[in-house]
Amino acid sequence: MYYPEELVEEIRVKNDIVDVISGYLTLQKKGGNHWACCPFHNEKTPSFSVSGNKQMFHCFGCGVSGNVYTFIMKYENYSFQEAAKMLADRAGVQLPEMEYNEEMRRRENKRARLLEVSKEAAKFFYYQLRSPRGKIGYDYLNQRGLSDETKHKFGLGYAGKSGAELVQYLRSKGFEDEVIKEAGLANYSEKRGLLSQFWNRVMYPIQDINHRVIGFGGRVMGEGEPKYLNSPETPIFDKRRNLYGLNFARTARSGNIILCEGYMDVIAMQQAGFTQAAASLGTAFTQEQAVLLRRYTDSVLLAYDSDGAGVKATLRGIGILREAGLSAKVINMRPYKDPDEFMKALGKEAFEERIAQAENSFFFEIRILESRFDMNDPESKTKFHREIAKKLCEFTEDVERENYIQAVADKYFIGAENLRKLVTSYAAQTGLAKPVERPRTGVQQRNTPEEKARKSQRLLITWVTDEPSLYGKIKKYITAEDFTEEIYRKVAERLFQELEQGSYNPAGIISMFEDEEEQREAAALFHTNLPELHTSQEREKAFHDIVLTVKKNSYEYYTAKLGADVNALNQVIEGKKALEELARTHISLD
Repeated sequence: MYYPEELVEEIRVKNDIVDVISGYLTLQKKGGNHWACCPFHNEKTPSFSVSGNKQMFHCFGCGVSGNVYTFIMKYENYSFQEAAKMLADRAGVQLPEMEYNEEMRRRENKRARLLEVSKEAAKFFYYQLRSPRGKIGYDYLNQRGLSDETKHKFGLGYAGKSGAELVQYLRSKGFEDEVIKEAGLANYSEKRGLLSQFWNRVMYPIQDINHRVIGFGGRVMGEGEPKYLNSPETPIFDKRRNLYGLNFARTARSGNIILCEGYMDVIAMQQAGFTQAAASLGTAFTQEQAVLLRRYTDSVLLAYDSDGAGVKATLRGIGILREAGLSAKVINMRPYKDPDEFMKALGKEAFEERIAQAENSFFFEIRILESRFDMNDPESKTKFHREIAKKLCEFTEDVERENYIQAVADKYFIGAENLRKLVTSYAAQTGLAKPVERPRTGVQQRNTPEEKARKSQRLLITWVTDEPSLYGKIKKYITAEDFTEEIYRKVAERLFQELEQGSYNPAGIISMFEDEEEQREAAALFHTNLPELHTSQEREKAFHDIVLTVKKNSYEYYTAKLGADVNALNQVIEGKKALEELARTHISLD
């Protein structure tokens, strides 16, 4: 839902950023700012700064920055609308009601009803486990080494000896049979009517990222098939788009998420302190789940079973994660089958060592591939090298592929040049990748003209906001149109308008953007590292050079657009005059 700019600003002003962030982090006052260890990357020395004056935060370690909206969006993984609602509730600001048409209202009411009945079913199972009827389930969980605190945290429960008990309970709470059935909690039987499929099972409530119960998994007690029974797909439960335990893992702040195969793996790991553990829901890992993970991390550690099926699942998962743009490593479970067994046998510290030693996913693939070949037979060994070349062609980025060519050559004692020729040959035959073009100097040139232009624009905005009096000295030369990136231009336009009025508000400027990435990029404009200069002459020359560079870049930008943009001609004419004047003008910083 769109909120008016005035309302967005009112909510921001009523949520002091220091107060809000201190609810998440322990802040220490030092100088004019507050400091803490950054919650968005691992660090031991605090580099996360919160400015009460600017109402902004900035991490000098990882570069993340923004206002109070940005922090809530990033920390809670909320959309802008969700962050606005949370902050509005915190400040007591009334948000306008969303307008629903009849179909939207009907669908929303139905979803709410299904969530209600699922929550009530979870309560029923929870209390059953803690009653005399649930002793068999309670004893089973104790034998698995789970504490009462862990049982409570995950809402673990027990389904009684009859499939009729849950239905009777939900009916007594006012839920209609159709709602119970549509929530995946029961099915119709011709002989006995509506019965739950969940009976004589330890129950694992499945929650979405907002801790709402959307389904269940049940583990049979004693003999019986299937051993594990999961809820069917429903309007609130999509197995392909949810992960068990992610509601806790998403806020673990560990820098990664550990992906397991089963409920008990997740529970055992989280009980041991690895709260970043999550698992797929009775299905193979999916692309949708990878996309979901990407919202919370860029690094995934695979902790699948160490048996043959687990290895296959790991190889499949690596491919899906790579396609989603996620980095993957593989944790070695051996000699134990899964994380649950490992944790019980060796404990937390040993698992931490395994995490530190986690294997690069590409080398895991190559190692598994190697096991299929006889490395003592030259012909078989050559085939193995060809398969490596084939795998290397999967890297579409030249630099990454070249790095892996070098690493594989070192690891498997293959001449790097010979391996590169194999890769080039295979790529040419299949069209999978271009031959690697290596720079003669061996150094990748990243400082492109475009990046130099963006950097000069960032430097100018930061310098002007640090010293607002400078705006009056450059406004005859520089306008918002001189900022060639759209976000930069929008920020400059608003900033210059506010400076004309005698005050400016960086945190409010960031609120113009609803997308978290755009907010981050806009916030970075106010936190560019300025050059460390000591004399006034050095500072004046540096500032003059930045202004001149911004104007020159603008002139070249609009010159290239002549003929395609009717406004470009005016910009070129004015830009030429300004450049000529700037070349002979001294800008004093006093």
